Amino acid sequence: MPEKSSIFDMIGPVMIGPSSSHTAGVVRIAKAAVKILGAIPDSAEVIFYNSFARTYEGHGSDRAILAGLMDFNTDDKRIRDAIELARQSGLKYHFKSVGNASTLHPNSLRITISKGDRTIEVLGESKGGGIINIAEVNGFKADFSAALNTMIIFADDIKGSIAFIANVLAHDDCNIATMSVSRKGKNDLACQVIEMDSTVKPVTFEYLKSLSWVKEVIHVPAIVL
Repeated sequence: MPEKSSIFDMIGPVMIGPSSSHTAGVVRIAKAAVKILGAIPDSAEVIFYNSFARTYEGHGSDRAILAGLMDFNTDDKRIRDAIELARQSGLKYHFKSVGNASTLHPNSLRITISKGDRTIEVLGESKGGGIINIAEVNGFKADFSAALNTMIIFADDIKGSIAFIANVLAHDDCNIATMSVSRKGKNDLACQVIEMDSTVKPVTFEYLKSLSWVKEVIHVPAIVL
């Protein structure tokens, strides 16, 4: 059964316009990418697909993506001046448009951002009303909304790993809302995406990072509308 929309979804978030999907949603996708990277980036490459490719300048998505990469909120008045502020901050960026990507959501964009020697790639979808879906992280299927505290765990695909991590979080009194797993292949690198009603304690976060078969643990705090 389709998920019901609330009156808040139809009205949309408090934001700098003109469009919740082309501005607020884009800001939130970029902010999620920044949280995954763990820092405001030095450089960014952005590919706008489909509807975004045709309208990203006229609807302010170019300013919105830069604002999000500078970690502005959706209602920050500085969004209007984000291009100039990005230039002043030294953020190097490149935009590209692909108008006919039939396998992707109509409002999709791919962000590749770097800070020092760390680089991440995110595919995001703007669903309308400021609601987003982070469809991929570093080529792995992710599918999370960034509306809840989210953990992304890259780990070896070993037997019992999913149950083990779920048990660790349960002992930390974390309630798991959703969990998804994708992998490159059997016994290869896997990506677990866990949305939770609360965040994990620092000691739990460090414990998960210390496991020999865990390669990386990322916490993406909830990005409110």
